[in-house]
Amino acid sequence: MTTTANKTALVTGGSRGLGRDMALQLALKGFNVVLTYHSKSDEAESVVKEIKSLGQNAAALQLDVAKSETFDSFKEQLTEVLKNNLGVNGIDALVNNAGVGYHSDFKSTTEEGFDQMVDIHLKAPYFLTQKLLTVLKDGSSIVNISSGLTRFSFPGYSAYAIMKGGVETLSSYQAKELGGRKIRVNTVAPGAIETDFGGGAVRDNKELNDNIASLTVLGRVGLPDDIGGVVAFLCSDDSKWVNNQRIEVSGGIFV
Repeated sequence: MTTTANKTALVTGGSRGLGRDMALQLALKGFNVVLTYHSKSDEAESVVKEIKSLGQNAAALQLDVAKSETFDSFKEQLTEVLKNNLGVNGIDALVNNAGVGYHSDFKSTTEEGFDQMVDIHLKAPYFLTQKLLTVLKDGSSIVNISSGLTRFSFPGYSAYAIMKGGVETLSSYQAKELGGRKIRVNTVAPGAIETDFGGGAVRDNKELNDNIASLTVLGRVGLPDDIGGVVAFLCSDDSKWVNNQRIEVSGGIFV
């Protein structure tokens, strides 16, 4: 196994749910981690403490990915934290994970809800990554988080899913245009996971949970710790020859 000593990853939305497990799995892989949170600093600091208990360094920064006008100031804060807290001058991996759900059938989707999905799930990974190009080291890795809903369809997720389709196209263009710097870009597309995402529907609605499990080859819905290890692998040198790939992590739904 190749070493990740002194490597640093940035995980957006790393204080809860899938992002939390990604941050912890990266720490177990030997990365120091900077994670962002939207509003709950206590949750973020809890993850920071867990990472430090694993022997890695960590820090948390507030970021609302829906507000692209804040990306310049975030970059400045990140640069300071990297230098002063972690003793490095750049990041080796970027995980564009932060997001929220939006559930509404096509005929009822509002323009406001649609625009929110654009800002969070499409503009954020596009323009935040653009802002951070000078912070990303040559030879680094970008992982964009998509969704199984780009391959299969469940009613009520059109606005969310088409943004994730855009993310997958973005990954291909980033891989092509950043390849000269040896930056790899891959997409992870989780299936339905038991978290508080989307109001915790998959976790808390037994009928929905059972239905998804019945459609999945492995006979259950996903758990947060089903995803983080895949992301950590793609951030590490263990995947140094994996580029421009969409990896669906869904247990084999609709096979």
